[in-house]
Amino acid sequence: MIEKLRTWWQCRTGEEETPFDGDTPAWFVSLLFHLVAMALVTVLLVNYESNQVTLTLTTPEDELEEFVDLPEEFYFDTEVNEDIGANSVRGTEVAFAEAPEISEISAIPNPDMPVSVEGIFELQEEITQATALHVGDILVKGAAGVGTTGAVGAIDRITHEILLSLEKRKTLVVWLFDESGSLERQRKEINTRFDRIYEELGVIEASGNPEFSRHEDKPLLTSVVSFGENVSLLIPKPTDNLGEIKDSVASIQRDESGVERVFSAVYMAAEKFRSYRKRDEAGEPERNVMFVVFSDEVGDDQEGLEQTIQICRRYQLPTYVVGVPAPFGRKQTLVKWVDPDPEYDQRPQWGQVTQGPESLYQERVKLRFRGGRDSLAIYGDRESEVLDSGFGPFALTRLCVETGGIYFTVHPNRNVNREISRRETAALSAHFSRFFDPQVMRRYRPDYVSAAEYERRVMHTKSRAALVQAAKMAMVEPMDAPRTRFEKESEADLANKLTEAQKSAAKLEPKIQKLYDTLKLGESDRGHESIPRWKAGYDLAMGRVMATKVRTETYNAMLAQAKQGLKFQNEKNDTWTLKPANSITVGSQLSKMADRAEMYLNRVVDEHPGTPWALLAQRELKSPLGWGWTESYTGVNAPRENINSNDNPPPPGRNDERRMLNKPKPRRPPPKL
Repeated sequence: MIEKLRTWWQCRTGEEETPFDGDTPAWFVSLLFHLVAMALVTVLLVNYESNQVTLTLTTPEDELEEFVDLPEEFYFDTEVNEDIGANSVRGTEVAFAEAPEISEISAIPNPDMPVSVEGIFELQEEITQATALHVGDILVKGAAGVGTTGAVGAIDRITHEILLSLEKRKTLVVWLFDESGSLERQRKEINTRFDRIYEELGVIEASGNPEFSRHEDKPLLTSVVSFGENVSLLIPKPTDNLGEIKDSVASIQRDESGVERVFSAVYMAAEKFRSYRKRDEAGEPERNVMFVVFSDEVGDDQEGLEQTIQICRRYQLPTYVVGVPAPFGRKQTLVKWVDPDPEYDQRPQWGQVTQGPESLYQERVKLRFRGGRDSLAIYGDRESEVLDSGFGPFALTRLCVETGGIYFTVHPNRNVNREISRRETAALSAHFSRFFDPQVMRRYRPDYVSAAEYERRVMHTKSRAALVQAAKMAMVEPMDAPRTRFEKESEADLANKLTEAQKSAAKLEPKIQKLYDTLKLGESDRGHESIPRWKAGYDLAMGRVMATKVRTETYNAMLAQAKQGLKFQNEKNDTWTLKPANSITVGSQLSKMADRAEMYLNRVVDEHPGTPWALLAQRELKSPLGWGWTESYTGVNAPRENINSNDNPPPPGRNDERRMLNKPKPRRPPPKL
C-alpha cells in the first residue's frame, strides 16, 4: 500500500526519490511512539512515593556481646506491686531503678517526623565511667531515691528483696540500727514489724515454696548490729530465732554522744560475715548477704566510705539504707522534738541535725531572700527555707548505688502537692517545706562518684567550676533591714538619714560583686553544658546573684539621687518612702543587668518545672528588682501636744494567785539528736 502511494505521488509530482522515501517514515513513526511510551513510564516511576522505609543496621561481629542474665540476688522488680511495699501502709510514692545516666531526649521515634537520609549525631559530653558493682559482665546500679512516708513501708519493700534473694540461694540479713535518740521510736516500730516480716517468710516456707525446700538447713539467717559512737555486734552468730532477734533490737541503748559511725558499722559487718560468701566446688557462694541500715544522719565517719564500698563490691554485699531525705543544697536541718515526758513542757523544740547535702559538694549559692525571715534563728547557714532535694545524703546514697541496694528517703510528712508547715511536722522529723515528684527529680540525680571523679567532672565546663566555687563562699544576706522611710524635718536632716542608709548597701556590694565575678567566669561556657542538674544550678545562681546585685546598687543609686534634692508634688507632704518597683530609672547598665537576671530566672522556670531550682527562681521573680519614691504626710513637723502622764489611770494590779495557778511546766532542752 505504501509503495503504491509513493508511485502515485511521484507520477503526480514528477519528483525524484529522497532519503525519506521508502520505509523511512514508518521507522520514524515507530521510534516516536516508543520514545513517548518510555517517557510516560519514567514519569510514573519518579512520581511514585513509597511509604516503605527500610533501615538496615550492620554491626561488626567482633562487637557483638553475649547477653548475660542478671543474677537474681541483686535484682529488684521495678514494677510497683499493690500487695507489697510501702503502698500497703500508704508509704511508697515511687520506686524505680536508676540507670547511670538519664537521657534528656527520648529515644522513641516520633511517627509524625519525616525520615531523613542524612543525620547529625552529637556525642555526649563525656563517657560515664562505670563504677558500680559488677556481677560477671553486668553493671549493677542501685536506686538513689525511693520516697516513703514511713520506715515500715520501706521494710515491706525490703521483705520483697529478701524473698528475691532467697529465690537464688540461702540468705543472711544483717540489720544495722542507729543508737541515737531520734531513731528510738523507729526502732520500736521496726522491731514490731519483724513479726510480720518473719511470719510472711515462715508462711511461705511452710507452704512448701521451692525457694525454701531446696536448702538443706536454715534458708534465712539474721544478725543485728547497733552503732553510735561505738559499734556493737549484738548477734555474733547469725540465727533464725525470732525471739532472739527481737530481744537484741529491744536491748539497744540510746547513745547520748550524737556520733554515728555508720560506715564503720557496715565495714565491720562486711569483715565479719564475708566468710558466708565463700564459693563451693561449683563456684557458687554459700549464701547471699544483705545489709539493711537505719539512720537519720549522714554519718560522722564518711572518710571510710571508699573502703566500705570496696569491700561490699568485692564480696557482692548489697546495702539498703532506710534514711532521711537530704535538704536541697545545704547540710543542716532542724528536727522537731517534743519532750516525751508529759510532766515537762510539751511545746516543740528544734535541734540541728546534719542530713545533707545530696551531692559531694554544695552546688547552691548561699544567698538569702530579701525580706525573708529565717524559720528559726539557730540555722547555721541562715537560709530562709529548707526544701527536699529528692535524694538522700550523698555518702550513704552512693553506698547504696555502688553496691546495688536502695536508699529509702523516709519522711512522715511527704506530700508533693502542697507546702508543709512547721506545725504539721511530725515529732523527731526534720521540717521540709516542700517535697518534689521523684519522677521529675530523677533527671537531676547527683553524680555518685568518687571525689577525684567528681572534681574531674566539675572541671569539664567553666560554668560547673564557677558554680561550685561560688557555693563554697560564705553566706551572703541581703541588706540588713534597709531603711525605706525618710521623714524630712529639714534638708540637712534628710541628707544625713540618706547617707546613713547608704552604709548598709555599701557593706553588701563588695560581697555581691565577688559572687558575681566568680560566676561570670563560667558564663561564656554555659552554652556547652548538657546536664540538666548543672544547667539549672548555674542559671539559678547567676539569676539570683544578679538580681540581688541590681536591687542593692539600685537602692544605693536612688539614695544618692535623693541627696541631690527631692521635691514634694504636694507641699503638705513631709515623708519619702522607697518601695520596690519593676522599672529602673537610675542607669542603663543596671537596667540591662536586670533584664539578664530575669532571663536566667525565667529560663530556670521554663526548662526545669517541678524542681527546687524552678521554685526558688519563681520566688526571686516575685520581688521587683528596682525601687521608686512615693511621698506621704506623717506629721513629722507638726507641733506635739503635752500629755500629762499623771492623768493616766494606774496599771492593773498583779494577780499573784492566778500567776501561781498557771505556773508553766518545767522545760528541758532537747537531747543530741
